[in-house]
Amino acid sequence: MTGPTWEYDGYRPEEERLRESLCTLGNGYFATRGALPECTADDIHYPGTYVAGCYDRLTSEVAGRRVENEDMVNLPNWLPLRFRPAGGAWLTPDTAPVTEHHQILHLEPGLLERRTSYPLDGGATLHVRQLRLVHLGDPHLAALRTEFTVEGNGAHLDVESALDGRVTNSGVARYRELDGRHLTRIRTGIAAHGTVWLRCHTRTSSIECGLAARMTADAPVTTVPEPLRAVQHMRLRLVPGRTVTVDKTVALYTSHDPAIGDPLDAAVDHIVAAPGFDELLQTHATAWEQLWRRTVLEVPGEAGSILRLHLFHLLQTLSPHTADLDVGVPARGLHGESYRGHVFWDELFVLPYLNLHLPEVSRALLHYRHRRLEAACRAAGEIGRCGALYPWQSGSDGREETQQFHLNPRSGRWLPDNTRFQYHVGSAVAYNIWQYCEATRDIDFLHGEGAEMLLQIARFWADYAGYDARLSRYRIRGVVGPDEYHDAYPGAAAPGLDDNAYTNVTAAWVLARTLDLLSVLPEPRRQELLESAGLEEDELAEWEEISRSLHVPFHDGVISQFEGYDDLAELDWDDYRKRYDDIRRLDRILEAEGDTVNRYKASKQADVLMLGYLFSAPELRCLFHRLGYHLDERTWTATVDHYLHRTSHGSTLSGLVHGWVLTRARRADAWAFVQEALRGDIADLQGGTTGEGIHLGAMAGTLDLVQRGLTGLETRDGALCLDPVPLPELSSYGFALRYHGHWGVHLRLRSGRLEIAVPDSHGSPIDIRLGDRLVSVGPGETARLLVPE
Repeated sequence: MTGPTWEYDGYRPEEERLRESLCTLGNGYFATRGALPECTADDIHYPGTYVAGCYDRLTSEVAGRRVENEDMVNLPNWLPLRFRPAGGAWLTPDTAPVTEHHQILHLEPGLLERRTSYPLDGGATLHVRQLRLVHLGDPHLAALRTEFTVEGNGAHLDVESALDGRVTNSGVARYRELDGRHLTRIRTGIAAHGTVWLRCHTRTSSIECGLAARMTADAPVTTVPEPLRAVQHMRLRLVPGRTVTVDKTVALYTSHDPAIGDPLDAAVDHIVAAPGFDELLQTHATAWEQLWRRTVLEVPGEAGSILRLHLFHLLQTLSPHTADLDVGVPARGLHGESYRGHVFWDELFVLPYLNLHLPEVSRALLHYRHRRLEAACRAAGEIGRCGALYPWQSGSDGREETQQFHLNPRSGRWLPDNTRFQYHVGSAVAYNIWQYCEATRDIDFLHGEGAEMLLQIARFWADYAGYDARLSRYRIRGVVGPDEYHDAYPGAAAPGLDDNAYTNVTAAWVLARTLDLLSVLPEPRRQELLESAGLEEDELAEWEEISRSLHVPFHDGVISQFEGYDDLAELDWDDYRKRYDDIRRLDRILEAEGDTVNRYKASKQADVLMLGYLFSAPELRCLFHRLGYHLDERTWTATVDHYLHRTSHGSTLSGLVHGWVLTRARRADAWAFVQEALRGDIADLQGGTTGEGIHLGAMAGTLDLVQRGLTGLETRDGALCLDPVPLPELSSYGFALRYHGHWGVHLRLRSGRLEIAVPDSHGSPIDIRLGDRLVSVGPGETARLLVPE
């Protein structure tokens, strides 16, 4: 096997959780963490298998409170395959010495390889090599090949394979006080052709799961019935220098799957008909080859290697199979149980990349939001408002899944969780609708489901905004912004802040874009929408007024994060950096000291600066001009500098946004933040969080940094608009994208020249706007343009 790899050498127990996350294999339907098959869940290892959209809700007793949580379910473990010298102890790197241990993630074929050598009694050495895949072409199949070779003396080896139903959700230490026993009615059995099976249900959502496994080797296979495990045994005779191969193939279905009757019957039938490992590997590698061609990314050096890994994990979580599912963007991928597998606003950082590569996946992810529009409207009604209020954390049915309390592991105290007041998640949904439709020209979606969502999100903002006669402006009160550290005013009895700048500006944008859409809709469709929503023309006139007069606070020549921000105290950053090794989670540090970050000008992550992430400089100036404010380059630069020195970067998204903004505001400082975004997960910069699941938004955002951030690419007015900025550390790059029906449009920037190649087809030419130039590039043509200084 050749091509890019991600490798780990040596066995280090303290790194296992991180390696397991970063060596996860998936296909968009399900994913399995990169745990060793001979190891069970403990403080070192955590095998986990997760099916997209498979949730279950349980109630727990915590600190005298009844706490309800919905979790993405850890399903039965299909990996177990352990081995031992006949009559001896089972071998694992934790219980026996190893003379070699090497893990290789082969990115191009989507394959995990491991090599481990165990010394045996009598001077012999057992070499174990495994190849693992979760099939990208067939979303229900996974396979594990194990090769045993003995060196020195011969040996007899006992091998046990299992489907294990004894799993729980226990992969996140701070959640372990919560009930994680999601599986019930576990049954096992034997089917024809040497196949074993396991059936189970989730406890409250009643999702049925069926797994079937087939084990093949040059040795007799026996089955030992157990109530919670489907187990197969064999004894191998190992001759020095001769490799013995054991193949394990698994099929997985749930009752959510279409076009099946019983999930277990489907799994058994599928595994009986499944080809052998060699053919599965070939078809799996072919599926990956095709997907890589659709997502070509050419970045040299270490940055390119990391970006390739990020792209690999994005595609494993959100693959072409996702287009057939009712799922959102899980913030931690399908790689672990942090955030309980919930859907946040991370799609804001994911869909802009997918729009230009896998638009059918973007459309499906937006359908997830549309199917939950009714729930969002109910949520708005529950707080006395019209329109749609999307939840900060979403799961199966669209209700708010944000917990009422969260644990500060530093102090051991359970604290109120007010992140549910991040109502700006609705603006993120609207932004993604607009971006998707600009990139794809999907008029049917824009005029259909997209218009319905935009209308209700805009209606919520219009109804939530209140008029302040003193300011002669509208205000949005009682919310929490992207920063998350600030959730209340110092000493306030109730949570919420007034006039968060990001919230107000994006709300104005939603109102303006929705009005734009209503003005161009075919009249019959416009009438349908207004009738269905019960909207009158005078209400639309009010939307116009609000979109032009929402309040944005300023102080000392910079945009204020929220009204009253300037009254907060300055934090002694040098003192806290001196006293603590890592102050990213400054909120936990201050709470443990009996203080609160609400008293200080200190942010967890980009808040005001998110505006520079979403909108180009000209668009942002136009937004502020529409609101009656003058935003010049000096004000924006001062704003960037102000928050740059007052942010602890307690989120992996913070480095990404700062890197993006600084490439255009302060280029000399940009690379440090780009590196932080690139290394966030591979170096586990957030201190142990990556082992609980990757940060999918940050990974996708780094890809989009190359695709849109450095190129200034916008899909606007029917053209690809480009405004590249030279970043010395990333001065040469290329990528392919899908745009307006053209597959594989290739953009390459090198030595100050931009090359755009459109593949041959019967499609229409593509308009490229670079500065003041407008160039039309037809199918089969290549344009080479000099980038303006």
